[in-house]
Amino acid sequence: MRSLWQADCSFPERESLRGQTSADVAVVGAGLTGVLTAYLLQQRGLNVVVLERNRVGEGETGGTTAKITAQHGLIYDKLINQYGDEIAWQYALANSRAISQYQTLIEELNIDCNFKRCPAYIYSRGDTEKLEKEADAAARLGIPSFMTDHTELPFKLRGALCFPDQAHFHPLLFLRALAQDLKIYENTRVRTVEDRTVYYDGGRLTAKWVVIATHFPIINFPGFYFIRMHQSRSYVIGLQKIPEMNGMYLDVRNNGLSFRSEGDTLLLGGVGHRTGKNPAALSDAPGSYEILRHAAGRLYPNAQVCYQWSAQDCMTSDAVPYIGRYSKSNPRMLVATGFNKWGMTSAMVSATLLADRIMGVRNECAPAFSPRRYSPKSIAINVVDDGLQSTIGLLSQAFHFPITTLDELRRGTGGIIEYRNKKYGAYKSKKGEIFLVSTRCPHLGCELKWNPDEKTWDCPCHGSRFDIRGRWISSPAVNDLQNHQMKSKTK
Repeated sequence: MRSLWQADCSFPERESLRGQTSADVAVVGAGLTGVLTAYLLQQRGLNVVVLERNRVGEGETGGTTAKITAQHGLIYDKLINQYGDEIAWQYALANSRAISQYQTLIEELNIDCNFKRCPAYIYSRGDTEKLEKEADAAARLGIPSFMTDHTELPFKLRGALCFPDQAHFHPLLFLRALAQDLKIYENTRVRTVEDRTVYYDGGRLTAKWVVIATHFPIINFPGFYFIRMHQSRSYVIGLQKIPEMNGMYLDVRNNGLSFRSEGDTLLLGGVGHRTGKNPAALSDAPGSYEILRHAAGRLYPNAQVCYQWSAQDCMTSDAVPYIGRYSKSNPRMLVATGFNKWGMTSAMVSATLLADRIMGVRNECAPAFSPRRYSPKSIAINVVDDGLQSTIGLLSQAFHFPITTLDELRRGTGGIIEYRNKKYGAYKSKKGEIFLVSTRCPHLGCELKWNPDEKTWDCPCHGSRFDIRGRWISSPAVNDLQNHQMKSKTK
């Protein structure tokens, strides 16, 4: 399902890379983070090569709601309590600067990408205590903000915390302009990185520095990012025939609704869940898009649904991205990941911090995002929660029995079945064609789960995703699933 951004922005095709070559910097991943990093480094005179498995901008950048804001939920009160004022201030400064950096780049390069300054709000329909604590934290850090109960939302609320002068834009129009003069190779699948050599299908690239910007890092060891965060999905529908909103709005509750306009289209988002844990797959619960459409019909009875799409986000236990050295053992391999649903500002923060590190420039905000930071409480929570999910996923692959048979599987649905004494993931098309795939994730072996909203096979352990034919969609896996297509039609 293509997003609003993907529907009206195409990219020129680029050739793939074969053979052996070298560069000052190799960037793996041509989403917003990788392209921004490559652009900043090229502007400083370095020879940068970007390797992209699919096409430029076809990953998570195309699924965002494209809010450029330093207001990241209730982050600042949490950071002050967990790390102290200095780290919280660094986080705020880096993200506030990112907004201005976008505006400067857009104006300097004359990029037509619908960039607009606007206020951002966190709202509550119930108790406002958490909002008031966040307002106090913002004031303590010098972030302009104020409490209000006047908004453009179509319902009553108890209060909202406003950060003025934030922004939003069309991310793919911006990305296309920035990528234009960069050395980017598409359809080039990176297999692994050893020291400073990147091995891809058909060759290798040797560089002085390597940047991993693949959303979820594809290199398991060292770094161990697969036990330091998990992935989460969220959903968006685009509504028309609604008055344009000036502000951007986010519910203080984890599963509340978000609102923001892009021209004559209102983006209504929410209904998130951990990847591989879609409630609609476990029961007769309504799907995520169905829930959003129901909310839209209740709030905007005359609205017309014109778009629907989803996004995937890497979630760290302390809600702060990992930006910096990939691991202690390889100081010239860098990483940017764990954006916690705030990919636009995090991409600019990442590009700035990584470019400064490569150029030997000290950045005062770097400590807040260091992958080597340590919080006993957050690490303990992450090990218990994500470790438990991984254990369940691995045990399910070995001991989980099929939940249905091929004949019982309804058309247009998927599920785990037994066929010829083997376990498969099966999808039965509306025409009756059967697509069978291995249920074992090629990343670390967890059992995949069916996602009825997207018709994909998702890993509940680390978030890899695959289509009905077993083709790779998202990392950390790098390989496709084993698959079998049955041409014969069944009932």
